[in-house]
Amino acid sequence: MPDTAPLSEAALRAQLDRLAALREAIGRAIVGQRDVVEQLLIGLLAGGHCLLEGVPGLGKTLLVRSLGQALALDFRRIQFTPDLTPSDVVGTEILEEDHGTGKRYFKFQQGPVFTNLLLADELNRTPPKTQSALLEAMQERTISYAGTTHALPKPFFVLATQNPLEQAGTYPLPEAQLDRFLLHVRVDYPDEAEERAILAQTTGQADAVVPVVMGGEELLALQRLTREVHVGDDLLTWITRLVRATRPQAQAIAAVRDWVRWGAGPRAGQSLVLAAKARALIHGRLAATREDVTALAAPVLRHRLLLSFAAEADQRSTDDVVAALLASIPFPA
Repeated sequence: MPDTAPLSEAALRAQLDRLAALREAIGRAIVGQRDVVEQLLIGLLAGGHCLLEGVPGLGKTLLVRSLGQALALDFRRIQFTPDLTPSDVVGTEILEEDHGTGKRYFKFQQGPVFTNLLLADELNRTPPKTQSALLEAMQERTISYAGTTHALPKPFFVLATQNPLEQAGTYPLPEAQLDRFLLHVRVDYPDEAEERAILAQTTGQADAVVPVVMGGEELLALQRLTREVHVGDDLLTWITRLVRATRPQAQAIAAVRDWVRWGAGPRAGQSLVLAAKARALIHGRLAATREDVTALAAPVLRHRLLLSFAAEADQRSTDDVVAALLASIPFPA
């Protein structure tokens, strides 16, 4: 059983310092993108998975690789293509022969999903049958094959990327799979100063070196600490009301009635609570605040809302709906 004794102030400060060092280590390879890096760390501490969306060339793959280097975890990358099969992801059985007895038997050959940090690059480029191979892994942290269940390593973290612009030859992720992602992280263009720094850093002789900051056991300890961060009753009530307000009904706000076909389920509330706890810890606090929820409402909800045709006609996004909800749902007095 894990040690549940409360941490001393010195031990707590040491763990929080590790988080700051982790962010600094990633910053040696990644210029700017502070919000993106923070949201990835939030997903990591909350024990969830992240979907990164951005146009090519913004450093999404480099970001995930740098995270793996700083964490000293087993890291694997799968380039999803239309011809990829489920066995290419989870593994398959191979026929082997015992040289001593001459008997043949089937042995399960683990696929690349058996890792700590998995980069599912361009996940929407593979057909639904292969996409669904990740569903059990993401939710249950296990793989079932030929009637046998195989446990995945701990920790297990999936970072999937997709290109929001090019839709030819892609297969949009189904709602059930999108709901398995804790956060939907949008990677935007850098500003002018950051882009100049990127050009200077990536066109020279020396590559950025990402130091190792922590290993798997330290990360698991931080995930347990994240669960202990306090969430007040008023904040829990507000999160519940925010999530329930995303569902179209008679008393829903105008933005939801007009633009939303299907709202978020209870898993969205769970994700928002855990993400708020993780953000509080990253900022050196042991209690989540309204600011944490406000900062993470869009990444948690944007992939869990199904917009209507009216929203598309009005050129409205899920972020517009979330902004309207935050402005309309009052914090409990």
